[in-house]
Parts: sequence; C-alpha cells; structure tokens
Amino acid sequence: MKAIFCVFVLLLNQSVFAVEENNLETTMKNMGLAYKQSVQATQLQEFNLAIDEFITLVEQSKLAGFNKEAQKSLQGLDKVTAKAKLAKQLANSEGLEAAKKPLKAIDGLRKQYHELHEPPGFWELLFGK
Repeated sequence: MKAIFCVFVLLLNQSVFAVEENNLETTMKNMGLAYKQSVQATQLQEFNLAIDEFITLVEQSKLAGFNKEAQKSLQGLDKVTAKAKLAKQLANSEGLEAAKKPLKAIDGLRKQYHELHEPPGFWELLFGK
C-alpha cells in the first residue's frame, strides 16, 4: 500500500511540474509574439499595445519556478523589462525608430539567458553535473 501511495505522489508531483513548465512555455511563446509585434509595429499605438503586453508577460514569467540558475534568470528578466520600458519611452518621445536599439538589446538578452535553460545533454543526464 505504501508503494502505491509513493508512486501516486511521485506521478502527481511530476504532473504538477509539467503543468508549471507548460505554463512558462506558453508565456514565453506569447512573449515572443508580443516582441515580434512590437518590432514590426508601424504605428505608435500598435507598438505601445504590443510592448505593454510583452512587459506584462515578462513580469508573469518571473513567477515561474526556475529549476537552475534562478537568480541569474530573474536578473535577466529584470534587464529585459528595463530595455522594454526604455524602448517604450524612446518610442513615445522620439518615435518608433528610436526604439529599435533597445529592442535589439532584448533579443541579445534573450539569446544570452536562454543558454542557462538549454536541455541537458545525454552525458549530463547519465552522469549528472
């Protein structure tokens, strides 16, 4: 009976982590879409809607439980938020063209911090770190 209970708890625990990971994955996909919309925006109102959505999604993703390098991940998300807010400020004061530099920086930060969460390789899974 104890063994069945342990297996049940283990399976339930894994499904909870899978749901949390799936929610983060969905949020990240929506972030990518909002980012793309902000980059492709041709009107200030369109840009503001997209960048506001992007900032909201970044803030939501901070609530996810990161398995490894959590401190660095949160630091990266803070940097992304700061660049997005700067892009919005520049777009509203100087025009959409001025927002391009901070938006490019966001893409660079995305690449940099995604490296922290790449799936483990075969040998890492087999032997651990």
